[in-house]
Amino acid sequence: MKLVEVCTTIRVRYKETDQMGVVYHGNYFTWFDIGRTEFFREFNMEYGNLEKVGVLLPVIEANCKYIIPAKYDDEIIINTKLVKLKGVRLEFEYTLVRKWDNALIATGNTVHAFVDRNLKPINFRKKYREIWGLLESKVEIG
Repeated sequence: MKLVEVCTTIRVRYKETDQMGVVYHGNYFTWFDIGRTEFFREFNMEYGNLEKVGVLLPVIEANCKYIIPAKYDDEIIINTKLVKLKGVRLEFEYTLVRKWDNALIATGNTVHAFVDRNLKPINFRKKYREIWGLLESKVEIG
């Protein structure tokens, strides 16, 4: 099964940069969040709808490897893939590419847990079979 990649384009805003016009490192994690949100939206699984039924997806691990700096007014393409779906966890991988020259800016990943409002792990596969099936169709299960 082929991995599904969702691409989202953003433009670096002035407030995301330091005095030199270079993006502050913490903003990359915000961009990962944007990519992940758009990944779900692409398949009609908006975060808000999951939260309405009591499912939360807290980040339990996050990593970023910075390759070259993003700068003010760069257009950045956030490529997001769901790479693991097992038990109560799911993992996304991200690549950030500068649009005008296709330069790789950063790579990263986030790991999430399916939990209820009390932050207790839930058996998402059993409770939400249809949504699980849709997620499963977007990732290579290994």
